[in-house]
Amino acid sequence: MRLILIRHGDPDYSIDSLTEKGWREAALLAKRAKDWQIDDAFVSPLGRARDTARACLKAWGKEEKILDWAQEFYFSIDDGKRGKRIPWDFYPSEWTGEDKNFCENEWVNAPNMLGLKKEYERVCASLDEFLQSYGYFREGRRYRKEPGSQKTVVIFCHFGIGMVFLSHLLNISTQALLHGFFLAPTSVTVLSTEERHGDEAYFRCERLGDTLHLKEGNERVSASGYFTEIFQEIKE
Repeated sequence: MRLILIRHGDPDYSIDSLTEKGWREAALLAKRAKDWQIDDAFVSPLGRARDTARACLKAWGKEEKILDWAQEFYFSIDDGKRGKRIPWDFYPSEWTGEDKNFCENEWVNAPNMLGLKKEYERVCASLDEFLQSYGYFREGRRYRKEPGSQKTVVIFCHFGIGMVFLSHLLNISTQALLHGFFLAPTSVTVLSTEERHGDEAYFRCERLGDTLHLKEGNERVSASGYFTEIFQEIKE
């Protein structure tokens, strides 16, 4: 199975859609992806993801399929200092000193992450149910594959929820991923199952946050959700 995660374009959060730049990014993404052989495409219910997906879905001849559980993982928690914040807004000094934040399933039990466990487990269970529909059944930290055809599936979603997906599939702490990696708007992340022994399957990330279409379109990479300067590869 090949699973492609695409973050929405540069967002205008005030209207839950895209900025002018975000629409340009979505057009460049569709130009890049028009010849991809896609079996199924799914979309977060939020407007910025649906707007990003629109041109690609048209190019693929696909109807929009909404996944309610693929909306942004925007659950705030009491930080004990400034009120409520989402996990990726914590400062390094506020989370790196707690070992649980670096453990695959224990990060939700860290003192400053309490309150997220129910939602995290709900998303992980929904993802596993989704994968079961394609013949992949979770067994511990890996999957068991039933005989059948391989599928290429796309999910248009968001930075935070994308990291939750990666966390569950790769058995890595979500908090470590949220702070250690960046997925730019309209970036492409590709995971494929390696199936080398019997019915065993394990997802492996072959591409993370790829923005080749922006470079080829001479469009700057958006820093939305990033707290430092983006390394750009376009001609000014």
